[in-house]
Amino acid sequence: MKKLDKTYYSNQDVLFLAKDLLGKVLVTRINGEVTSGIITETEAYAGVTDKASHAYGGRRTNRTEIMYQAGGVSYVYLCYGIHYLFNVVTFIKDEPHAILIRAVEPLAGKDIIEKRRNRSIDKASVSAGPGSVSKALGIDLSLNAKDLTGQEIWIEDHGFLFNDNEIVATPRVGVDYAGDHALLPWRFFVRGNRYISKPNKV
Repeated sequence: MKKLDKTYYSNQDVLFLAKDLLGKVLVTRINGEVTSGIITETEAYAGVTDKASHAYGGRRTNRTEIMYQAGGVSYVYLCYGIHYLFNVVTFIKDEPHAILIRAVEPLAGKDIIEKRRNRSIDKASVSAGPGSVSKALGIDLSLNAKDLTGQEIWIEDHGFLFNDNEIVATPRVGVDYAGDHALLPWRFFVRGNRYISKPNKV
């Protein structure tokens, strides 16, 4: 296994990265406890031209400023005042691309994940859906703006690979406000994996 380095995140093709991250392993170390999950579902957000992106039109706020940093940092925000959502910032400084991690399959620290979620890892809901990912892996705002090559939160390559036939592309979830961009097939997930958020029909 190998921790992804900064050059990986500098790729300008956010759609390629959103698919390539499938099978990579998201890891957290919190208070000495390590938990991880195989990434099974992602969504791509393509910067200032993407009507679904928080940075659409060059919008810069205290919350979104992290998106304008060079790739390889975390972007965590609170959604609906309830769920923390974890995103990977990609590309170069001032080009705010990001990838939302929507689901993972539990890998390491399964007992810790079960305790955090108060449910068995055999239930897909334990880590399917972006809010569930964060709860399972202990992600909150304290992990916002973190270096993804650091020691608190990072992504590893364990050699899990999927070909194009094993990856499903559908429109993103919950972005109706984005008009025609809501229909872009920029949500990707592993075909047949049960750790996938709804809707997962194809």
